[in-house]
Amino acid sequence: MSAALPGTVEADVAVVGAGPAGLAAAVASAEAGAAVVVVDAGPQPGGQFWRHRPESVEPDPDGKGHHGWRTYRDLRARFDAARHSGRITYVPGQQVWMAEKVHAGFVVRTTPTVTAGPTSGTADGGSTVVARRLVLCPGGYDRQLPVPGWDLPGVMAAGGIQAFIKGNGGLPGKRFVIAGTGPFLLPVAAGIAEAGGQVLAVLESSSPKAWLPHLRAAAGVPEKALEGVEYGAVFARHRIPYRIRTIVTEVLGTDCASGVRTAKVDAEGRVRPGTERVYRDVDVVGFGWGFTPQMELPLSLGVETRMDADGSLVGVVTERQESSIPGLFLAGEVTGVGGATLAVLEGLTAGTAAAAAPAPAAVVPGLRAMARHRRFAEAMHRAHPVPAAWQDWLAPQTTVCRCEEVTAGEITAARDDLGAHHARTLKSFTRAGMGWCQGRVCGFAAACLGAGPGAAPSIESLSGAAKRPLAAPVGIGELAALKNTDD
Repeated sequence: MSAALPGTVEADVAVVGAGPAGLAAAVASAEAGAAVVVVDAGPQPGGQFWRHRPESVEPDPDGKGHHGWRTYRDLRARFDAARHSGRITYVPGQQVWMAEKVHAGFVVRTTPTVTAGPTSGTADGGSTVVARRLVLCPGGYDRQLPVPGWDLPGVMAAGGIQAFIKGNGGLPGKRFVIAGTGPFLLPVAAGIAEAGGQVLAVLESSSPKAWLPHLRAAAGVPEKALEGVEYGAVFARHRIPYRIRTIVTEVLGTDCASGVRTAKVDAEGRVRPGTERVYRDVDVVGFGWGFTPQMELPLSLGVETRMDADGSLVGVVTERQESSIPGLFLAGEVTGVGGATLAVLEGLTAGTAAAAAPAPAAVVPGLRAMARHRRFAEAMHRAHPVPAAWQDWLAPQTTVCRCEEVTAGEITAARDDLGAHHARTLKSFTRAGMGWCQGRVCGFAAACLGAGPGAAPSIESLSGAAKRPLAAPVGIGELAALKNTDD
């Protein structure tokens, strides 16, 4: 590696993200003897899963409301020890807006995390990291499906509600309805109830019977069943109704959400007439339809991808978590959404391999445990799919892209009249995904609408929705300050 430019940090291994996968990767690389730089968008380690109140306010959090807190405390202690010894350089509050493969490794460019409004555009706000090997652990975010009224104030992602509670120690409202599919709805509702809120109902579009073909995979991870028992006890204690095969068909309200209209559905998600019900006096409606991996950086580097069981685009990796790009490792949601335990195992594997690379013949520790958790994750995705008929819930005037105010009718018209079946083509014709979030909220839904009723979007369409020249908002001053170099 050539000499660093002024203001550039050099390392053996660069890790992007400090959630479960990133923390584990950083610790494993540092303990294997590598010099590590960790870049994280958050202000403190933990990611979304172990998000907690600012340590300047609560220096020693007790982990209440968290699972796997003992694992976090262990990783955090080792992470802090490696920082103290100089093996890890930690760069918090920075988003990676570009990563490049160069002849000697990778160049990672960062910019301060945008929390509200446009970036200031200061030329000295970001940093540059040059590393021989790169481990990407960017995590994921809530997948959303539009319904009439979902763009009203008071409608949140289920993960956003949980993050609000963990990060602030309070609630964004008093009376909640949580809807969508998957086990994640349970900790969100339980967290609301334990924090003093009232959960009027949890609406699950699937049914427990959907697990019957997957009991063997579920039995391989018994701790998940124990978690379910814990949540069941919270639901019983707080008398939280749990409605299966039920969806929100409309969020009610004018200036903000004030209620929801619900209905029973069949296994395909088709509404059963005569089953409608209205919940009123609702402060917050939380939707969660699984998670979408953050694929911007892997795609910008050209990694090989595949379609996961939940319909997500994910990166292809070896047993050592190495991608199709030599020296580039992936861990966590970008290889398939499977929970924090799997993310930690993948991070440990990726970090060890990145520090010791090349060592393709090395025995991978935890391989059997990773296989068990991946089988469980596949079973979970198949038991809690996005309902095939969800597009039937939409009206032509239902907003799909909230940034650009693009409706379902406009998207379907572009598909049927103009042949726009690809997410990028839909963006060109309708501006869906062209706003501030760059399709992170509406990308999956728009790609599904482009594919047509009951059809799944192609890998090419999902790639087009996620691939961006800039992975995060960056100020024009930072772009202007870049200098052309041989590196």
